Amino acid sequence: MIKNIVVIGAGTMGNGIAHTFAQSGFQVSLVDVSQEALDKGLKTITTNLDRIIAKGKLTEEEKAKTLGNIKSFTDLKEVAKEADLIVEAATENQDLKLKIFAQMDEFSPEHCILATNTSSISITKIGSATKRPHKVIGMHFMNPVPIMKLVEIIKGYSTSKETFDAVYEMSQILGKVPVEVNDYPGFVANRILMPMINESIETLYNGVAGVEEIDTVMKLGMAHPMGPLQLADFIGLDVCLAILNVMYDGFKNPKYAPNPLLVNMVMAGKLGVKSGEGFYDYSESKKAEKVSNMFTK
Repeated sequence: MIKNIVVIGAGTMGNGIAHTFAQSGFQVSLVDVSQEALDKGLKTITTNLDRIIAKGKLTEEEKAKTLGNIKSFTDLKEVAKEADLIVEAATENQDLKLKIFAQMDEFSPEHCILATNTSSISITKIGSATKRPHKVIGMHFMNPVPIMKLVEIIKGYSTSKETFDAVYEMSQILGKVPVEVNDYPGFVANRILMPMINESIETLYNGVAGVEEIDTVMKLGMAHPMGPLQLADFIGLDVCLAILNVMYDGFKNPKYAPNPLLVNMVMAGKLGVKSGEGFYDYSESKKAEKVSNMFTK
């Protein structure tokens, strides 16, 4: 039975995953390399819980219980030995993930399931860094994790049925809708989404229309809740670039090649919401307003 959860990474996805497990009653150990990153992640969780309270969907008592279910650590070895499930939510970098999974495998008990929140990197490749590839699986949550219902459950070549069934059931306990996906670059969500975002950037790059005009066409014409360029800002342009590179390397198909404008914006540090500027300009007040709106819909 899965009881003790370890989440690696206190960034946007990691703190959202920790929040979701803790609110569902699980004991969560949140791990990052610095206490500063952990404190920032816990602050974000607290803020998001307050937004849910303001909407009338959570009580102060439930907030306190949720926060009480989360403990923070800077040493993975210290907490992995008691883990039933470890979810890695580090930066979308293959070498880093392989290194982390080797440590997860070394420090955790044999029964522990090792999951990754990767949005594009091969689960089979990640599993090869361990001695238990049958217990390695993808749990691709959507952002913001506490709000979005979808979880892509990605099976690597060696992922066992027992592991898949346990994670699928766990996702349902979290109130999510799990979808079974096989291990190919980009899986389903990003294999479809990223080419659309890239084509939107291409449309801007070619001068067909402006940022707001492109987003308006997609929102009003295609009933998307958020335009693709705004969504790219929310995801992080560096993350979009990393995913497109993984898909381009995996498929060798030019349709996945990142647009030069995206490459230049990332090199210039214009990463979207996280850096304060991307396709849109985000002051702190506007940034808080946009995130708040996601939690109050």
